[in-house]
Amino acid sequence: MTRITFIDPAGSATELDVPDGWSLMQAATANGVDGIVGECGGSCACATCHCYVDELLATRLPPPAQNELDMLANVAAERRPNSRLACQLKVSPALAGGSLQLPACQE
Repeated sequence: MTRITFIDPAGSATELDVPDGWSLMQAATANGVDGIVGECGGSCACATCHCYVDELLATRLPPPAQNELDMLANVAAERRPNSRLACQLKVSPALAGGSLQLPACQE
């Protein structure tokens, strides 16, 4: 298990112990974290799990694949340099202590 913090748009934090290998979208939806919809179930076919990763995650995650970049063009909230899709972010011990901020809207 790896501890990850989800921060809602108001700044409230939810810390979760996430099984390694799960996506951050799976962790959020399984634990009732508001702000991650995941309409496509994690197949990178929507943009409803858009999030902003912190510096730790940004440096330890692999760069986004082209299909993720294509979907990020469709986000409802502001796209930023640290925008990612939570369905494409797999948890590993290297991500321990990282956090992601959720945008104000997904749709």
